[in-house]
Amino acid sequence: MHEVKPVRNNEEEDRFEIDFDGRLGVLDYEIADGHMMMTHTEVPPEYRGKGYGEALARAALDYARRHSLTPEPICPFVRSFIARHPEYA
Repeated sequence: MHEVKPVRNNEEEDRFEIDFDGRLGVLDYEIADGHMMMTHTEVPPEYRGKGYGEALARAALDYARRHSLTPEPICPFVRSFIARHPEYA
């Protein structure tokens, strides 16, 4: 089982982050006109397939919901995540 890493919203950089001892997993976003465009998701190769990308996507989508923002999943990973998790559609 992998260690749970916290996701934080770095609003200064417009991205959600997971810190892997100085290396970051990120989900970049832009907010404009009531929309949250999720533009890019990346997790270091050695941490892929362990649920960290999904944790970033959930954090971003939950943030959009809490702030009444319409999610715009530009990033293919986030689009795929939403397709697999209809509760976020």
